[in-house]
This record gives sequence, C-alpha cells and structure tokens, in this order.
Amino acid sequence: MSENISVKKVGKDLYNYQKDALHRIFKAFENAPENYHLLYQLPTGGGKTVIFSEITRQYLKHYQKKVLIMTHRIELCKQTARMLGEFEVENKIIDSKASLDDQADYDCFVAMVETLNNRLNDDMLDISDVGLVIIDEAHYNSFTKLFKYFNKSFILGVTATPLSSNIKLPMNQNYDELLVGESIASLIENEYLARSEVYSYNVGLTSLEVGANGDYTVKSSEDLYTNSDMLSKLLRAYEERAKNTKTLIFNNGINTSLHVYDTFRRAGYPIAHLDNTNSKKERDAILKWFKETPNAILTSVSILTTGFDEPTVGSIILNRATKSLTLYYQMIGRGSRILPNKPTFNVIDLGNNFHRFGPWGADLDWQKMFRAPNFYLDNLLSDEEIENTFRYELPADVKKEFANSEDLYFDVKKVYTQTIQSGQSSKKVLEKSIEHHAKMCIENSEDVFDALILAKKLGSDIDDRIHRYSKCICKSTHNFIDWLRDDYRKKLNAYLRNNFDEVYEQIHGHPPPEEE
Repeated sequence: MSENISVKKVGKDLYNYQKDALHRIFKAFENAPENYHLLYQLPTGGGKTVIFSEITRQYLKHYQKKVLIMTHRIELCKQTARMLGEFEVENKIIDSKASLDDQADYDCFVAMVETLNNRLNDDMLDISDVGLVIIDEAHYNSFTKLFKYFNKSFILGVTATPLSSNIKLPMNQNYDELLVGESIASLIENEYLARSEVYSYNVGLTSLEVGANGDYTVKSSEDLYTNSDMLSKLLRAYEERAKNTKTLIFNNGINTSLHVYDTFRRAGYPIAHLDNTNSKKERDAILKWFKETPNAILTSVSILTTGFDEPTVGSIILNRATKSLTLYYQMIGRGSRILPNKPTFNVIDLGNNFHRFGPWGADLDWQKMFRAPNFYLDNLLSDEEIENTFRYELPADVKKEFANSEDLYFDVKKVYTQTIQSGQSSKKVLEKSIEHHAKMCIENSEDVFDALILAKKLGSDIDDRIHRYSKCICKSTHNFIDWLRDDYRKKLNAYLRNNFDEVYEQIHGHPPPEEE
C-alpha cells in the first residue's frame, strides 16, 4: 500500500518528516501479522495528531475497515475530532452521553478510555469491523485493559516519550516495535520548534518522599514548595528570568499552586490558578484570559501537560521535582511552539530536573529505553547524588552585602576529609566554618553590631553547611540537625563579639574606627 499513498493535503500541509512517518508506519503495518502493536515516538509539538489524522484518512480510503482513536481526556477527544474534521474524516465521539444508534453510519470513532471500556463491557459498541486502533498519549497505561477486545486489529500507539507511566508495566510488554520519529534537535534546527534557554536553581530535595507510582508524593512536595523560602526563590527566579513573558508554572499539588497564586498576586503580577476542580466554564474563562492577557502567568497542577496549546508562552517554570521523564518533557514542551518573533523560550527549573534528566532535547536512545526501561530508570541520579555536586550560592541581594569578600565558598566535604586525615575531631570542621563566616561578616562591617546583623543574613548558607556536615558524619536525625543549626548560630555570634577587633585588624592592618 505504501506506493499508493498520495499525501494529498485536505486540512493541513504535512511537513517532509511527517510524510516520512506516514510511509514508515504504513510499511510496518503492511509487513506485520494481524494484532501487531506498533509504537511511534514524536516530540511534543511535532504534530502527532496531524500524522494520525492523515493515517486515518488514508486507511479508510484504502481499506474497508473502521478506525478507532483512543485518548485519556475529553479535551483531547474534542481536539482529535476537530483535526479529523479538517482532514474530511467524519467521526463520532463516544462519550458518556453519546447515543450509539447511528454507529453504522460512521467509519471513525474517537473515544475516552473509561467510557469505551464501559460501552464494551456492556456490549453496546460493535467493534467487529475495526481494523486500526490509534492510541494517543500511549504511555498512559489505562489503555492496556482494552487490548483484549482488539486481537485482530492493528494497534498504533503514539507518544512523545516511550516510557510507561507505570514502572511495573513497561511499554515493551504491550508493543512489538518502536518507530522513532524526528528528534527535538532536528525539529529545532529546522525551525519547527523553539529552542529552550534553561536556568536551573539548586534546590534541596532530600525531604521529598517517593510514592508507589515511582514519583514524588504530593504531600512531601507540598511541605517543601509551600514554605516561604521556596516561594521567595520562585518569585525571585521569575523576576530574574521570566518577567514580562507569558508564563506557565507547574506544581505538584493544588495547595502549592494556591500559595504560588497568592505570592505573585501580592507582588502585583497578573496571575490565575487552574486545577482539575475547576468547572469547564471556569477553565475556558481562565484559558481565554491567559491567551488574551500580555505577560499573564498561569499556575496549575499538571492539568496543562497534554492537549494544551498556547504558542505565545515564553517561559515555563518547573516549580516541582519529578522522577518521570515523560512529565519533564511534557511540561517543557508546552513552551516549545515556535512563532516568527519567538525563536527561544525560557525554562526555569526549581526541581533539579535538569540535573536528573539532562537538557530537554538531549540525544536520548529511545530504542534502548524501550527495550530496557529499568536500566534507564535505575541509572538516574538520586537527589542526594545531585545535591552533592551543588555549590551553594548566596542569593543576589545577600551577596551584595558581602561585596568586600573574595571567597564566599567553604567546601565542607573537602575540609572534613583534610581534618579527619590530620587526626583532628570532626567538630573542628564547624569551628573552621564559623571562622570563615565570621571573616566574611567582619570584612563587610564597620563594627561588631554590623557584623551581627550580617550574620543573620547567612541563615541559608549555614543550613547548607550543616546539612553537608551531617552527611559527612552520617548523623542526620531532625533533632540533631536542628540542635547543630542553633548551636552554630550561637557560636558564630559569640565568636564575632569576642574576636571582632582582632580579626578586623588582621584584615585591614589597623584597628576598627573608634565610635563617635
């Protein structure tokens, strides 16, 4: 059949890589036994719906069988139905309200998984003549329970990331073969997608817990991302990198998104919050506002990772951590639509996701990942390994207060190793750290009172050093770390009071100025 395919455009012109995909998919089906399951990978923004709409049109033209397209959300159902209409494919949406009395009049059906499952269980839908089943967002495993009904149909799954959303049900158990489409790098090079500019902010994530699904739990995420330090870091990151651009913020938890909404609204920025409890009317109104408002900010909870298309988005903020490569790619993909005046978009990462997965669009071996997903997942860096490579950076506003200091960094691990090797007690590490912090404060002060005020601004740096120290001595109970933090602050203040004049003279070569 591949020789007969005339990629005549009805609704949309197909790009060359899309035409190539069409030929490769039909060729795979031609040479395959019945009940063959083919998985096709193409990045978000590559036009998967366009490709499978044209596949549907060509299939119906050349075969005397019907096509069924499955999605996991009602919005995707409607988008797919509209796209099929552009390709002049008459189709019927099977939702909970749909009458099936006229099903014989249609050759193409679009259905949500749960609704379809119910209709098939009730034996209300005639699928005896369905020759091709297309599964959108195939990495969701809600589809696999329906495969038993289609043991004589070709099944085509399409996804941007051929990694299962359920680590216990790998894709290679449900699909016979993976076809890899155009890469993100090639789509950027040929100006089909915008290039991402990534800004990664080091975030301490070791308090996060992983749930049964293999990703971080909402509760542990909310505990971390609703604290005032993290909300301040988010606002600062937005102001440094995304201000005056249309921005999407992704969170793990409704409560976090509401805190984000309040934080930005109080700072005077145009922001709206969206989650899956909003009614359709509310959702439509919010998305209309977002589309029409210059530099609007929309904070949400993963609800916009699929089926949402707003090309004017200039910045994506990952205000969450994830262990899911699929989610990482979906979130960033929401900003990748290209426009004449938008060759790039910003990605602000507040979840160490860049360090975990690498850059969006890196040269990933999808075939290897499809064949051996556990090998890939097992080799992801843990949060502790990621954070061990970080150097703590003082926030820009605090850094200004220490402008006279050349050396703001204290390598706890290195000093610990040197201290132990020289036969000294590990407590000596904290003494050396306190002396370093005190020197920073005195270098930027006229008197001991100034120095004590500056010491208070080092809270996050102190906490980082205590965290690293506790890892070195393998003691990390909450009570012990809280005590260490408190004790460190007291000793730093005492050191400043007792040694200010002496250290000041060492630094400047003369005693501090006399008070007037």
